[in-house]
Amino acid sequence: MPTFPLPADAEEARAVQDRLRSRVVVADSGPQPGTGRATGVDVAYDDARDLVVAAAVVLDAATLDVVEEATATGRVTFPYVPGLLAFRELPTVLAALESLTVDPGLVVCDGYGLAHPRRFGLASHLGVLTGLPAIGVAKNPFTFSYEQPGPRRGDGAPLLDGAEEVGRALRTRDGTKPVFVSVGHRVTLDTACAHTLGLARGFRQPETTRRADALCRRALREARG
Repeated sequence: MPTFPLPADAEEARAVQDRLRSRVVVADSGPQPGTGRATGVDVAYDDARDLVVAAAVVLDAATLDVVEEATATGRVTFPYVPGLLAFRELPTVLAALESLTVDPGLVVCDGYGLAHPRRFGLASHLGVLTGLPAIGVAKNPFTFSYEQPGPRRGDGAPLLDGAEEVGRALRTRDGTKPVFVSVGHRVTLDTACAHTLGLARGFRQPETTRRADALCRRALREARG
């Protein structure tokens, strides 16, 4: 896995995003949904102790069985700045991914890819640094607008920044709130949505995210002693 030198401040962090954004690949269709592996990554914080724990949970994309799990613990070394959360999370997320002994396949982030003010959220940043296909599946639309999709599972509506489609509001369960899917790296938006539906079979969120969230919370409790 690549090293992750931290920028000195928010201005330098934004410059890093602007520099790396040109490396995002959007023409690659990505792995076929329901095949191979899908890995959820998530983080949990203890701000009082400047502690961050990351989890990576690898699932078989067809069965949703757990293939492997890994966690990593680190210190928060970058301040909270909206739009720059990747710089708080990526060092520990990369460490968790590096601990895996299997190919992660598609990486699913609890956050954003191109649905980001500078079109370079966590999923894009992680994808560019690792070369892995990656998507973002978020619980809210950040600052972007959308029309409500239809009420049935699989219904979607564009997530818009003005006239630009930066992602999609996607209904993963009948009658529930949508999730917000965006391309990270090496996956098209249609394929990202198909992966999301394939991974979200019984709940609103993809199983990758649910498993990674539970694991990093458990690991944080253990790190607290």
